[in-house]
Amino acid sequence: MQKITMQEVERHNTPDDCWVVINGKVYDLSEFRKGHPGGSKIITDNAGKDVSNLFNDVHPKDIVERLLSPEACVGVLDETTIDPEKHVVAAEKKAPSRGLQESTAAATDAHQNQQWEKPPIDTMLNTFDFENVAARTMTEEGWGYYSSGADDEITLRENHTAFQRIWFKPRILINVKTIDLSTSILGVKSSFPLYFSATALGKLADEDGELAISRAAAKSDVVYMLPTLSSYTLDEMLEVRQPGQVQFAQLYVNAQRERTKEYVQRLENGGAKALFVTVDAPQLGRREKDMRNKFTKNTDVQKGEEVNRSEGVARAISEFIDPSLCWEDITWLKSFTKLPIILKGVGGGLDTVMAYKMGCAGVVLSNHGGRQLDTARSAIEILPEAVEALNTHDADWRSRFEVFVDGGIRRGTDIFKALALGATAVGIGRPVLYSLAAYGQAGVERMCSLFKDELTMVMRLMGTPTIADITEDHVLYSNLMTHVPAQARDHLQLDTYEPLRPAIKM
Repeated sequence: MQKITMQEVERHNTPDDCWVVINGKVYDLSEFRKGHPGGSKIITDNAGKDVSNLFNDVHPKDIVERLLSPEACVGVLDETTIDPEKHVVAAEKKAPSRGLQESTAAATDAHQNQQWEKPPIDTMLNTFDFENVAARTMTEEGWGYYSSGADDEITLRENHTAFQRIWFKPRILINVKTIDLSTSILGVKSSFPLYFSATALGKLADEDGELAISRAAAKSDVVYMLPTLSSYTLDEMLEVRQPGQVQFAQLYVNAQRERTKEYVQRLENGGAKALFVTVDAPQLGRREKDMRNKFTKNTDVQKGEEVNRSEGVARAISEFIDPSLCWEDITWLKSFTKLPIILKGVGGGLDTVMAYKMGCAGVVLSNHGGRQLDTARSAIEILPEAVEALNTHDADWRSRFEVFVDGGIRRGTDIFKALALGATAVGIGRPVLYSLAAYGQAGVERMCSLFKDELTMVMRLMGTPTIADITEDHVLYSNLMTHVPAQARDHLQLDTYEPLRPAIKM
């Protein structure tokens, strides 16, 4: 590959002739920038320069090779020709998010004028506490991406609210001196029935991103699901694995199928123990909070090709996802990997049974954290339907198939209710990100310990000393599908939830 001087790169500094340097390589983005979902402005503004700092702030180093065609790379930079002061673009200065501070209507003027200080980690008593701190410490872009849901965010809120329509039927006078939380997930031992689900772009929360999450999972003795859209490379995420630690992997199927095949084989060779294929994202939902944030940071929308920058972070990282993915592709995946395949994002009993028939090892009942189809049902509501459908199809399904749920799990009571209705375990996403954003790896570990403490208390009060003792007889869920609130205001959720805002005059 030919060496290119920085002076040559400088000459390609127009929208129609746009070169940039990324990590020592020179790329021609003249065509790519037109379809860049984050808008072409970020590219054209920095044409002819070294943009490695901007790029590496969030992206994994290998994403260029994964997503750009080989022809886009025109050469290797002659580093002796670069002037750091003149040619290198500095990373964006990250200002804390002001979203929740400015939007809390109940705050008094005196409180707003006080300088906010991060509380000690020991004062975090539940997952909503971490969310509250994260809202004040994250960048506006990161907060908008993590916290946003689809459309009116009805499903986003329903995911947690649905758990409150399930009521307990505790048993008494059972020896609960010793509580055993341990369980098995896809044949893997876990300290309790919870795993860290895959979430994109961990660096938006903390510089160590997915590496910190993986380390925290090892300390907490739970499984971490590696994301496809990570801030660190696959090799870096695999290398941080601790002795004896188990990692699962999430997969977005690439429209260029050979890249997916190569990626899955790297996962398998790297020691991942299961493959969770995301099936609910043939197109990303409209996450208006994320879109609004991206739009207001770049207000010049006169040029038609630049309107795409209002699509936000989510669009900018997801263009490669294949919308043609279908049931036949499950057979294709099984043809080149021995990893157990779990379909992530199943929304009903019929598709749960279909996954079972196709030889999958399980499903994750999920609506993508309320980020895809608004007014889609919550996973906990779907769970009884899925279990009933499996029971009707094959009474012995539990010996070779597992059902998981994610979305809205914020309490130990939520975990108990999911287990009672037939789930093997639950996945959590935002609680991991918010605790990471608030306090780094230590925050994730504390968040996980709080879940364990709460579940221990609930199991003791319910008269269930082991996970196997938790059954459907312990819950009343007849009101689950009525969608009629039957409880008092949920202060913790609603006081940390940042509502959508209409467009404002700039």
